Amino acid sequence: MKSLRVYLIALGSLMLIYLVAQYNRPKSINWNETLDINDKIPFGTYILYSQINDIFPAANVTTYREPLYNVINDHGIKHATYLIICSSINLNEYDYIKLRKFVNEGNDVFIAASYFGEELGKDLKVQTQVVFENKDALGIRFSNPKIDTTQLYSAERGMNTGYFSKIDTAKALVLGKNTKHKTNFLKYTIGKGHIFLNANPLMFTNYSLLTSGGMDYAAKALSVVKNDGNLIWDQYYTLGRPEDETTMRVFLRNPSLRWAFYLSFFSMALFIVYEAKRRQRIIPVVEPLKNTTVDFVTVVGQVYYEKRDNADIAHKKALYLLSYIRDKYSLRTNNLDEEFTDMLAKKSGIPHSLAANLTTALNFITTHEDIADHELIKLNQLIEQFYIQSR
Repeated sequence: MKSLRVYLIALGSLMLIYLVAQYNRPKSINWNETLDINDKIPFGTYILYSQINDIFPAANVTTYREPLYNVINDHGIKHATYLIICSSINLNEYDYIKLRKFVNEGNDVFIAASYFGEELGKDLKVQTQVVFENKDALGIRFSNPKIDTTQLYSAERGMNTGYFSKIDTAKALVLGKNTKHKTNFLKYTIGKGHIFLNANPLMFTNYSLLTSGGMDYAAKALSVVKNDGNLIWDQYYTLGRPEDETTMRVFLRNPSLRWAFYLSFFSMALFIVYEAKRRQRIIPVVEPLKNTTVDFVTVVGQVYYEKRDNADIAHKKALYLLSYIRDKYSLRTNNLDEEFTDMLAKKSGIPHSLAANLTTALNFITTHEDIADHELIKLNQLIEQFYIQSR
């Protein structure tokens, strides 16, 4: 009993030491590309947001987590500079129409993203790609003569590898390129305003701004944008709507909690599958109902064939055909005369001769009680021709 107590104390001490060590160990760096103004991790935008008034003095900065259309339309935005820094942006048709109208009225919009979506890419004719080879040795510089074009800005972790693989030179003005002569910064003039597209959003993050030249690049890139009294900083295309910040989303952002959730979920799924396999009773095989339509038609046809009542068959076929003509072509079938023949040929598109023969046969059927086999066959042939040739 005493030895068991010693073992328990030793085990408890080791567990306590392990928990203390885990709690005090240095946290690993979070390299997630959030581009969130509240994140101080390397790829957040906390520093730029905090220092934005150094670039736009006296500007009233407002953040929104709503689609572009809602921001401009619902909040009555008339004059402002619109700033969007995100991993990707995909404006819908209404957002893009509102964006063009907003720019056309004299406002500037700056978008830094790796992907610009279908609507914007289709109208401005731009596509983006990433340089993969020798990306750490890649540098970028400005092409705008108003900015120092000799200064080369390098970056780590592929922050400047994005570029525009497709450009409409008739619409776009190139403001920057990388050392592989690939364009990464564009300007579009629409009406009285401008749209600026930058393919390197990570150059505006905390990690870039703390490196040599990073703050200088961000300041010069944003200096080409109009210094309006109002600055809208978009967070919707970075984080989505505020209501999307659910408990599960926060839960999955934490790597440890995320793996714990995955492990619990798949363990539960495996347990359910295993238990269902063990306890589920055999499901009896239910034969599908047999389609007896063909058999029914065969039996009915055999009855009529054995009865040999050609007149009854002919009358029924005539009644069915006339009902079809009334429903589809809105023709009166009271008098099967020459006027009926002309209207039937015009509306159904069949030859006039076929319409005349069919009218004659219908008149014959309706006025005779005895129908021979060849007369019934001829009527059936005329009806089949009508169905094939009519429209």
